[in-house]
Amino acid sequence: MLHRFLLGTRREFNTLSEQEILALAISSEEDDARIYLAYADGLREAFPQSAKIFEAMAEEENGHRARLIDLHKQRFGDRIPLIRREHVSGYYERRPDWLVRPLGIEKVRAQAAEMEAQAYRFYLRAAQQCEDADTRKLLGELALAESGHEATAAALEEEHLPEDARQAEDSAERRQFILTYVQPGLAGLMDGSVSTLAPIFATAFATQDTWTTFLVGLAASIGAGISMGFTEVASDDGVISGRGSPIKRGLATGIMTTIGGLGHALPYLIPHFWTATMIAMVIVVVELFAITWIQNRYMETPWSRAMFQVVLGGALVFAAGMLIGNA
Repeated sequence: MLHRFLLGTRREFNTLSEQEILALAISSEEDDARIYLAYADGLREAFPQSAKIFEAMAEEENGHRARLIDLHKQRFGDRIPLIRREHVSGYYERRPDWLVRPLGIEKVRAQAAEMEAQAYRFYLRAAQQCEDADTRKLLGELALAESGHEATAAALEEEHLPEDARQAEDSAERRQFILTYVQPGLAGLMDGSVSTLAPIFATAFATQDTWTTFLVGLAASIGAGISMGFTEVASDDGVISGRGSPIKRGLATGIMTTIGGLGHALPYLIPHFWTATMIAMVIVVVELFAITWIQNRYMETPWSRAMFQVVLGGALVFAAGMLIGNA
């Protein structure tokens, strides 16, 4: 409702004068140059070669802005009206760089490609709305420039990002993803899947009450998730180790720990004890296989060793739960 109200205060694009269209193009180019520089700053430490590409793209946007300002001065003088994207209804918007962080390579490249496509469509429409020949000519040239930015970016990549540098940056991005999300999440999934086996199945075989077993499993899963999450946050701020944000790692660990425990607790919502127990056992097998696959896929642990570690640990904990529950 509020969004609709705000849209009602904006100008329609087709009501803009040629001076206002030039002013809007100038402010848009300024914004895009700042965004590209922000991308470069965000990428510089981990991906220095890609940062150079976005610096070069920012320079090109500044060149477009200079041409637009020269034309405005020629036609309308030095005073440029203040008009920005948010003042025009239906005009494309830019997301500030902090909304697309962390700045993964592929995410930023995709965002830049979308920015150029939007700018191309704007210049085409703006040229159609202008009658002055010089203005139409410049806007048309800028539309072609924006449409050709993909080729420009490719040329810049060839200059600043040779194949070995690209592979190094892709490898660094994958490593960061593993350190920040996969490794903490895997630790949580292992803890939630394995450590909750004993209390859940001990309760199940001791009481043969599915509701009580579910409550114990729910409490164990949530409690373990909270404990593991806070432990991950407090154990390493990520500055020296390079493992990334402690909040992100803590959330990954806590959520996956809870999911791991709830997987074989939820079947006990079924009132029939043996049906619930058999389904829970099947889910345990699926969880252990998932852990093994993640270890092999991301941690490059051989299948045989990963399977041996996970299955042996799970079997020992499951046996302990059954023995205690039948004592």
